[in-house]
Amino acid sequence: MEILPSYDYELSVLIVVLNVRDLLRECLQSLLEECARLPQGVTAEVVVVDNGSGDGTQEMVRDEFSNLRVPVRLIRSEVNLGFASANNLAMEAAKGRYLVLLNSDAFFHAGALGRAFAHMEENPSVGAGGARLVSRDGALQPSGRRFHSIWRDALVLAGLAARFPRSRICGALDRTWADPNQPAEVDWVVGAFIILSREALAKTGLFDPAFFLYCEEVDLCRRIKAAGFRVFYWPDVVVTHIGGETTRKFRSLLFSKTEAQVVLWRMRSTLLYYRKHHGAQVWLARWLEESLYSLRRLRNLFSRSAARRERGREAAALVRLMRQAWRETSGGRISPPRPW
Repeated sequence: MEILPSYDYELSVLIVVLNVRDLLRECLQSLLEECARLPQGVTAEVVVVDNGSGDGTQEMVRDEFSNLRVPVRLIRSEVNLGFASANNLAMEAAKGRYLVLLNSDAFFHAGALGRAFAHMEENPSVGAGGARLVSRDGALQPSGRRFHSIWRDALVLAGLAARFPRSRICGALDRTWADPNQPAEVDWVVGAFIILSREALAKTGLFDPAFFLYCEEVDLCRRIKAAGFRVFYWPDVVVTHIGGETTRKFRSLLFSKTEAQVVLWRMRSTLLYYRKHHGAQVWLARWLEESLYSLRRLRNLFSRSAARRERGREAAALVRLMRQAWRETSGGRISPPRPW
């Protein structure tokens, strides 16, 4: 007879942070209000992993969120471990039957957490569930997506996905053609909110620590589906996600140091993901980005328009960043030393 593991809580909500003290305070206050709305008997804990903040985050959590009905535990890291490794720390420490990943810039609408719990209870074949993500103005953010492929990425990078969002072909990656009011089985869900089954994680393992930022939830959902579980998008689980409002559309077309670093993280993870799941197609992934950026550079660099010349210089910078990412990951074979 199989002995099922016992857990102290029904839900463990896991939050990874870095230098967002005031935003985290707001997130925790909202989260605790949402925990108070959970159905009777559904218990929860909160686990915060601080990735080496220097803004007083740790002191704020200790001073303002101790000795509460819903416990808030803090795990300290001296360095920035990234999203995957920091969440792994939280998952290993968590005492809940379901694990809920929540960004510090994400806020539940009333009853959303309870509905996510109910969906998981009603659907034991689901290994990961995602929410309807919206901006502060209510605008929909893509949250239930298809897996990356060369042609899907090409449609996004070429701008066709944004131009023809209702097309099943051009809008394939983000499923922008689909009715957002209908629940759907999807390939992967965005890490701003994910609820995970312990049973699924027991078969797949945790996040792959090779991914510092970007692609970690894509990789995990891919392994969850390979293990025989399903991944679902639920429109009645509504979460406001502030970070999704600024999806790297730079106001200045020339990168700041921080923006360039974020782009480099994304490129490294893209190469690691393609090498892991698509083998030699990683060469196509590199060629695709470098070719499109090079064409953009040629089209704009010698224009009479100052704005277009700036776009040309930006495109040249993107080519250099992709080449740097290729070198640093040895063509997607290795993850650069931490912290990135």
